[in-house]
Amino acid sequence: MIRLLDQNTIDKIAAGEVIERPAAVVKELVENAIDSGANAITIEIKQGGISFIRITDNGCGIPKDQIPLAFQRHATSKISTIEDLLQVKSLGFRGEALSSIAAVSQVELITKDVDSIIGCRYEIHGGAEITKEEIGCPDGTTFIMRNLFYNTPARGKFLKTNATEGGYISDVVLHFILSHPEIRFKFIWDGKIKIQTSGNGNVKDNIYNQYGPDITKALLPVEVSQNGMTLTGFIGKPELSRGTRSFMNYYINGRHIKSPVIQKGIEAAYQGFSMTNRFPFTALFLEIDSSCLDVNVHPSKMEVRFTNQEEVYELFRTGLHDILKQATLIPKVSLGKEEPVKKPEKKAEKRLEIPGIPEPFETNRTGIPQISKDGSGSAKNEPSQEIKYEQQSLFQEQLLQEEDAVRFRLIGQVFGTFWLIEYKDELLIIDQHAAHEKVLYEELMKELSESHVYSQNLLAPVVLTLTHREKEVLASYQEAFTKLGFEIEEFGGDEYAVKAVPSHFLHLASRELFYSILDELLENPQGGKTELVTDRCASISCKAAVKGNHTLSFSEAEKLIEKMLRAEEPYHCPHGRPTTISMTKKEFEKKFKRIV
Repeated sequence: MIRLLDQNTIDKIAAGEVIERPAAVVKELVENAIDSGANAITIEIKQGGISFIRITDNGCGIPKDQIPLAFQRHATSKISTIEDLLQVKSLGFRGEALSSIAAVSQVELITKDVDSIIGCRYEIHGGAEITKEEIGCPDGTTFIMRNLFYNTPARGKFLKTNATEGGYISDVVLHFILSHPEIRFKFIWDGKIKIQTSGNGNVKDNIYNQYGPDITKALLPVEVSQNGMTLTGFIGKPELSRGTRSFMNYYINGRHIKSPVIQKGIEAAYQGFSMTNRFPFTALFLEIDSSCLDVNVHPSKMEVRFTNQEEVYELFRTGLHDILKQATLIPKVSLGKEEPVKKPEKKAEKRLEIPGIPEPFETNRTGIPQISKDGSGSAKNEPSQEIKYEQQSLFQEQLLQEEDAVRFRLIGQVFGTFWLIEYKDELLIIDQHAAHEKVLYEELMKELSESHVYSQNLLAPVVLTLTHREKEVLASYQEAFTKLGFEIEEFGGDEYAVKAVPSHFLHLASRELFYSILDELLENPQGGKTELVTDRCASISCKAAVKGNHTLSFSEAEKLIEKMLRAEEPYHCPHGRPTTISMTKKEFEKKFKRIV
């Protein structure tokens, strides 16, 4: 039997779309506070926000006669017609937040607008008005929410622990302090101040306060403009990479959002600088004409659609990649902590002792200090210390200039993998596999960019069986594949035959290669762009690079290293691993106690 739901049930269902947990309450109320023009906002929670949330601001307040209307569904001061959705500049706009919060909790409102002499206190529980009275209060608004989901206990069962729910709220506050550094925020959790900002407008100060000095000192400033869009903020050097995307913060016109287009653009920018499945730190702010956005995609307003998504993608990809490229750095290695010099002690066993050599070093029969495999200088039975390194810039331009060539001295190969080079007051240590990957990558990229790729017929075609989506993406990129030297034809039914490949790929041609390329293209929103196929193919081509534990002759090594050092970006392989690390002469002198 079909029946109409009663209004109470309708309101609770609608509330569930907007209010999933306490963090959603905080997000909606703080957005309203920002839209009210507040420059000081205090958020206080108890028991993870489940039992108590208080949001206080010094904004414009709500006129007394409009308070009951503000709690009605779809009552808003932000828009009046459907066309207004194309020009939304405020954070809130649909008029669902207050009605949704009031439907599933007990709400108390204290507010005074600037034109009123006295304020108003208003209570509404589960959508039903309880009290409305005059009260003395300062300009601005205070919302108090108690007992979330008290009248919908089934929803409350899905909430997590107080600590977890409070953590979600902390994340929400963090996004507000990054996106609105001009506002003074205070976040109080169970009576303790967890976050407090000055509101001085300096994003970097807020990053320092929340993420600490290690991240702050490894930031690169961003200021890029393209196609009427402006991108500002900070990105982390590749050394800041994490195994999760949670450090990737980006905002559109002051709104924290999630966007596959922007996410892909950022990750593409870091390709070649960070290793696979490692993600950067970002705090990026995109200013874009609101007519290019559809913010009315999801009740939580966390998703947007772009009318110019390809331009947005390119802004992030090329803009950030150029910044990383200009700031490319070599890891500087330090072999553990400095140990104090110990005086030699008399030993019961007979052994050769060298004055000035600290105890953690082992000595061999010649008395030369041995550094353990982890590079820490610790003895076998001592806890090892991880090799430390920090990024440093040795060269202002490309590594190897004509006048510098004679200053390089190739010393030799160690462990069948690493080459040692003396350069000025530095010892460069180069990974031959990573170096060869970089050389192959840039050579292929150059050939592709100059359309000098040569196609090679396969003795036996590689036959692919494709799904409907794979066939669609192949059709979309067919022109790009042909331009790059691939010859792919329909083979009947769901099968396609790859008959020719670029000459670089001749020994790599396999079903796995093409499936991996198609998988990447399926995930990327930029249909038909040749650069996406190029990047994917070039990354795969590095499988042809010489491996570690392969002995090269001096002449082979010299040619390889010279090509690598003359590369456009010689410091990382296409997967983001460093090709080169360095140790300074000063570091050696410290280790041998020649200087203190």
